[in-house]
Amino acid sequence: MKKSHIAGLLFVVIAIGAIISTVYNADTYSNFSEAREHPGREFQIIGELVRDKPIEEKVVDNTLLLTFFLTDNQGEENQVTYFGPKPQDFEKIDQVVMIGRFEKDVFIASSLLLKCPSKYNPEGEGTTEFAAQ
Repeated sequence: MKKSHIAGLLFVVIAIGAIISTVYNADTYSNFSEAREHPGREFQIIGELVRDKPIEEKVVDNTLLLTFFLTDNQGEENQVTYFGPKPQDFEKIDQVVMIGRFEKDVFIASSLLLKCPSKYNPEGEGTTEFAAQ
């Protein structure tokens, strides 16, 4: 086989791999039930903060840990753990978009995107969006 054929074949294989990985990581929202069925796999979940349950921020093994409860878009409530500081005005948020995975019965969020109700204010005053990673 010529070197040009090998290079062309290698390019096609890499392109197919890139397309498959892009489709696999599509930005579609999931829910806790689906994520629980596939432990270890990352999912993007959108939900609302459960305000009547505790929001705890503590240091465990020299790591800042945020624990809270969230209700997904299907109405299922679950505990969420995020390794990082509690974002400013966390209790006032409207929705949370998380990327993470299940470990046992806890959803471990690797990234948080907070959507505040002020974002939809018609005057545009007080617009706040925070991305934590």
